[in-house]
Amino acid sequence: MKIALLDDWMSDALKSSDWSQLSANHQLDVFHDTLTGSALIERLYEYDILGIMRERTKFDAAVIDALPNLKAIVTTGKHNNAIDIGYAAQKQIVVMGTDSPGFATAELAMTLIGALARQLVPSVNSMQQGGWQVATGSDLRGKTLGILGLGRLGKQLAHFGKAYGMDIQAYSQNLTAEICQEQDVRYCDKQTFFETSDFISIHLKMSDRVRHLVGADELQSMKNTAYLVNTSRSGIIDTDALVAALHSGSIKGAAIDVYDKEPVPADDPLRTTPNLVMTPHIGYVTAQTMVVFYDQMREIIESYIAGKPISVIS
Repeated sequence: MKIALLDDWMSDALKSSDWSQLSANHQLDVFHDTLTGSALIERLYEYDILGIMRERTKFDAAVIDALPNLKAIVTTGKHNNAIDIGYAAQKQIVVMGTDSPGFATAELAMTLIGALARQLVPSVNSMQQGGWQVATGSDLRGKTLGILGLGRLGKQLAHFGKAYGMDIQAYSQNLTAEICQEQDVRYCDKQTFFETSDFISIHLKMSDRVRHLVGADELQSMKNTAYLVNTSRSGIIDTDALVAALHSGSIKGAAIDVYDKEPVPADDPLRTTPNLVMTPHIGYVTAQTMVVFYDQMREIIESYIAGKPISVIS
């Protein structure tokens, strides 16, 4: 079998699991860049199995059709919107997925909230440039943390926020007051959520239903002292509306870890947007998570080659 591991930007794959037995009996290649279009097809044309990092390279019907030897895809995490799962099933391509711990993403969200509150980025930049104090930060204790989506990661963030003494409220289209009560979190409607939160952190799964859920109207309704954090999916926020809100000062700041195009182009307007903290999609990128991802990816590939595939998505 010919096996390719894609988009290993930080060379984590071979460090995070023992691939020696698999590579001894099969061709195993690891790629550290991201390709699209004809260059991607040319690279992957002969491969039977692909191990992919979720939501880095897109595998839509056109890409799948152009890879006649492709038999199986193993993705990190069991939810990967970059794969046309239904079309892969039609083509009898087995799609399998690893577990995804999630703790790292919730921790990053809380870290970004703290960084925004204390204005750490301008303070650090000032020190590196020979300066001194340039901003007066804010306490987290007593502030209202609004969590958009109280699922697995949202619940973890609620726990972190409570430890800081924050007042926690939540909203999503399917959220109920009963679920919030179970988590000791205040339920509120959409309008109240955006109007009263001091910090809003997004923790929703991407779907057409939530695309641009945070748009110009929602940003305009936020306090001009409020902050927005997105470690979830870029499409949940209308990026143009966010850029406009930050330029106009209708919100105080934002921190984002996910983008419409990744890696973000060097000339993207986001890079020069004021009061915006940008991290390069590192929500799940920790050594501990990579061990889970790549150890399970190797086991899943071995199970497929042995004719007994595990962790099948479709």
